[in-house]
Amino acid sequence: MWPPVMMNINPDAVFLDTVGLLAIWDRTDQWHPNASIAFKQLQADDSDLATTTFILAECGNAAARRPYRLAVDQLREQLEADGALIIPTEDDWKQAWLAYRRGEAGNAGLVDQLSIAVMQRLRLRRAFTNDGHFRAAGFLTLF
Repeated sequence: MWPPVMMNINPDAVFLDTVGLLAIWDRTDQWHPNASIAFKQLQADDSDLATTTFILAECGNAAARRPYRLAVDQLREQLEADGALIIPTEDDWKQAWLAYRRGEAGNAGLVDQLSIAVMQRLRLRRAFTNDGHFRAAGFLTLF
């Protein structure tokens, strides 16, 4: 079903960032060991997970010629089924561009700014990443 029907996202949900997802899937990634430990803990805690269509697009591009290509699509299907794939709003888009222009969150790129705008709107506090831009924006990074 497109667009995915977004259920109410629990503020305790963990936002999945590209850095964290790629680190799980790519065993050669420098962050793979730390990301794997953190992700196993999220699974053990039965944590709710959510992300945006933009994060999945980044992951899809990065994985296009990698062996974990299908893992990206499987995650998309699962998030859509769970109502946890977030389509940013027009306001999220505008806020992200303003933050990008001002160089907020340590001069984060546009997709990070968009993720931050979504996280702020949904009152999410934790991000599955070690990206310092999320820390600069006041979020807890999980590895």
